[in-house]
Amino acid sequence: MATKEKFLPETMASPEDGEKLTRGIRPFKVTYKGEELIVDLPGYYPERGGEGVHVGRDMAVVDEALRSLKEKIDGVPSPATIKRVRAKLKLSQRDAGALLKVGENAFDKYERGLVEPSGPTSQLIRILDRHPEIAKELR
Repeated sequence: MATKEKFLPETMASPEDGEKLTRGIRPFKVTYKGEELIVDLPGYYPERGGEGVHVGRDMAVVDEALRSLKEKIDGVPSPATIKRVRAKLKLSQRDAGALLKVGENAFDKYERGLVEPSGPTSQLIRILDRHPEIAKELR
């Protein structure tokens, strides 16, 4: 179920010193095992630069970038990749969990980014992405 993003005010007071912070976007470097991505990080920032305050789903872009790097470097499929592969196979989350023998609710947790699939499950998802016909054999 999609949730509506709550209205965020244009400004807020810094919780540390009361300085006025304004809603905006700043570049932020995400690093994993020597690889880097620069993302646009929303938040409340002081006019003269410095640390910002992040609320709600602001940090979701950092989480997504980190998962992208982990997928590239370690082969751990991101939630978006897992969802795409499951849809490609025309499986419900429950059916995908049964097919891969990981439990009925596993794909819900994988796709929401709450749990990463194990190494063998990650490998099988990658194989099924490249060779969807193997799903028939697994059934």
